[in-house]
Amino acid sequence: MLPWAKTSGVEIEIPKAKEILDTDHYDLEKVKDRILDYLSVRRLKPNMKGPILCFVGPPGVGKTSLGKSIARALGRKFVRLSLGGVHDEAEIRGHRRTYIGALPGQIIQGIRRAETKDPVFMLDEIDKVGRDFRGDPASALLEALDPEQNSSFRDNYLDVTFDLSKVLFITTANMLDPIAEPLRDRMEIIELQGYSEEEKLHIAVRYLVPRQVDENGITAEQIEFPEDALRYVIRHYTREAGVRSLERTIGTICRKQARRLAEGKTEKLVVTQEIIQEFLGGIKIRTEGEIEERTERPGVAVGLAWTPSGGDVLFVEANAMKGKGGFTMTGQIGQVMQESMQAALTWVRSNAAQLGIAENFFADHDIHMHVPAGAIPKDGPSAGVTMATTLVSLLTGHRIRPLLAMTGEITLSGNVLPVGGIKEKVLAAKRAGVTHVILPAENKMNVEEDLTKEQIENLTVHYVKTIDEALRVSLPAVAESTAAKMLSTTPAAAHDKAFAQA
Repeated sequence: MLPWAKTSGVEIEIPKAKEILDTDHYDLEKVKDRILDYLSVRRLKPNMKGPILCFVGPPGVGKTSLGKSIARALGRKFVRLSLGGVHDEAEIRGHRRTYIGALPGQIIQGIRRAETKDPVFMLDEIDKVGRDFRGDPASALLEALDPEQNSSFRDNYLDVTFDLSKVLFITTANMLDPIAEPLRDRMEIIELQGYSEEEKLHIAVRYLVPRQVDENGITAEQIEFPEDALRYVIRHYTREAGVRSLERTIGTICRKQARRLAEGKTEKLVVTQEIIQEFLGGIKIRTEGEIEERTERPGVAVGLAWTPSGGDVLFVEANAMKGKGGFTMTGQIGQVMQESMQAALTWVRSNAAQLGIAENFFADHDIHMHVPAGAIPKDGPSAGVTMATTLVSLLTGHRIRPLLAMTGEITLSGNVLPVGGIKEKVLAAKRAGVTHVILPAENKMNVEEDLTKEQIENLTVHYVKTIDEALRVSLPAVAESTAAKMLSTTPAAAHDKAFAQA
């Protein structure tokens, strides 16, 4: 029986909704503000059409649990449908009743389970919808998710229209690229970025530790997680944007204590670094000293990359040997990164005289650029500055400034272009122990809007418009000599020299 006219009928209380969201989720201020804005409008205009929200972010940052909190704040039923791997559009629109085993679509089935016509309906993993000979489910979703059309959604099995305009649809995705453009156009995108170490610590203390202690049958009096121990786990055992691996790791420690209690060891366990290593094994992620060791010689730079699971640091290496001017690129890099390497080489060759590189160097030597971890595919328009700096460092023999990471794309004329994923990249740099970051000047707004003061604490951000400015930060010795040569070769300087000779 479908709820043709039954609604939840609960009055929306904004202070209570804010309290629920703050209780269930740490930080995520922008997302909470948007949800409270929606609830406020809903209170003033109960018959408004529901927006289609799309939470985009790495795994484990709280997209699905945020939907449950919204349902609690609204006092509505919560329905969840995972779209991962769905290929058949009949899953969305239903089968015609002429077929044996015909069923309504999953949306109508979800409404029937909710028993109200205005639930919070979460469509998980919308970026993983498949498409084959059975149809295109993403196209079938257009009618359900279009606020202008879904008041008369027609399921093939029902063969009558059903009003979906009161349903609050929330979709989740790890990345936007796979989502069809017409479908993306109907959704309001809200990005959830990864968490910093401090944020993970607060989340672990407030949510993860109490939940895992309870789920593993022990009490707070039987185990204690000091902040130092949690920091140690975050830093050396879980390098991720979300907190899912962190919760699993805390659960492992809790299970070890449960076993000790079952064996008759009743004393309280205070978790220390030694106990963590005993329970979890040796350090999985080494952060201290890695960047200093890898960048000790010229020709190695640290880049910043965005991935669907958050940001990460990327080492770029270059070497030269006697040869005939060849240029080799390795490291399972995609077309875009190969183009960045070629652009970086062209810029360096065109400015070789100012950089103090011998004119015949490129004719007599082969250059090899490599991005380690060759088994991992890497691509994206954000490595041009890193590539150019690596080459200049190698060919001038100067080591790049220690604990420095950079991101940005370059043009052949040496301009630095803005890139995306700034918050994830900056947080990745901080996780890796970086103290200086080079970013395109046009990305300054992203830093000011998306990052808090605590997140960029102890991190010096340098904004650059050209590769020359980037070299002043990363290779100050090279930049000084380059500036002197540039001054002596300007048109004005050449005119003065010719006038003196005359």
